[in-house]
Amino acid sequence: MSKVYDLEDRLVTFASNVAIFCKDIPNDFTGQYYGNQLLRSSGSAALNFGEMQGDQTSNDFKNKATISLKELKESRINIKILSKIEYGNIDRRNELLDETEQLIKIVATIIKNKG
Repeated sequence: MSKVYDLEDRLVTFASNVAIFCKDIPNDFTGQYYGNQLLRSSGSAALNFGEMQGDQTSNDFKNKATISLKELKESRINIKILSKIEYGNIDRRNELLDETEQLIKIVATIIKNKG
């Protein structure tokens, strides 16, 4: 399996793990707000990565990769906010934050190398 598909699998797994994590967030206004936003940004990172694999031009590829990177950075901030307010399982939060940091580095490197 190529590295591209390994990254796709990691992004899909990340989005899936976020969905599982969000099930345990309190169902109050704050939990719904940050949980829904985290679901959107993590899913968008994976979906935009999937789209960039089919892009024909370097600019299209870089644009989708940049969107994926922005969504990962948004997810990172969201997880940090959830940590500060102590929402969700602490071990899962830490695992998600670690994976987010790794994915950000990988996608940023892809963008840099394509530029």
